[in-house]
Amino acid sequence: MYWHDGKLIDSKQIELSINAPELCYGATVFTTMRVYEKSLDHDLTHWQSHCDRLYTSIKAFNWRQPDWNRLKLGASTLLAYFPVLRMVVFPNGKEWITGRNLPVDLNQRRSQGITAWVATEDLYQRELAQHKTGNYLGAYLARNQALILNAQEAILIDNQDNWLETSTGNLWGWRDGCWYTPSLDSGILPGIKRSHLLNYLETNCIPVKENIWTPEFVFTLEAISYSNCVVDIIPIKQVLHQDNITSYPLIQLDLNNS
Repeated sequence: MYWHDGKLIDSKQIELSINAPELCYGATVFTTMRVYEKSLDHDLTHWQSHCDRLYTSIKAFNWRQPDWNRLKLGASTLLAYFPVLRMVVFPNGKEWITGRNLPVDLNQRRSQGITAWVATEDLYQRELAQHKTGNYLGAYLARNQALILNAQEAILIDNQDNWLETSTGNLWGWRDGCWYTPSLDSGILPGIKRSHLLNYLETNCIPVKENIWTPEFVFTLEAISYSNCVVDIIPIKQVLHQDNITSYPLIQLDLNNS
């Protein structure tokens, strides 16, 4: 079941032209949203932030803006069935919304942490990294390789080996009583959860800084986590980097009010 171009469709297939740019080039923008208590108006759903993300990218690409009322109608229809919605907009302004469930092991990941693999090859770098586009091949390949190596996430880096983000979220590090996250100047996606988490930490007077995650800085971190709108924040207990395995303690950050 999904929503496309103003209609709820009960099918596992979608009909597109063979010349559609979204099919040929991955020419889409999207955002993935967790809906809390089946309400787009819930503070933790961040509905407007997700719409703003879509709007900003569509404007930058000079594409047609969607019918925002119809996009909200589609999301409101699907939220009755799914707690997670992926909202996609095509260059012609048509919307496509799909739904899914939360990861079945989400509570386990939060309490026990995950293993992440550092993707060191150029093959895994993202194009247009500051926008959430359908061309997500680099991150997709990195995460698949991580799974082969019995890791659950991949950490993407630049050509100077600076850590940027994970294949699905933003990085957080803990050192000397302060949280750190890679700055937007690093060339990363400005995550919605990242933005709200920064605001939460600053509002609650919890030390937090944005910086460049050089290899030297990463070596000093005492704990590492990653965040996105679906999972909130997940601690990383191990990092696989070439032939090395680094273990980290689990330092939890309560996001229930963020």
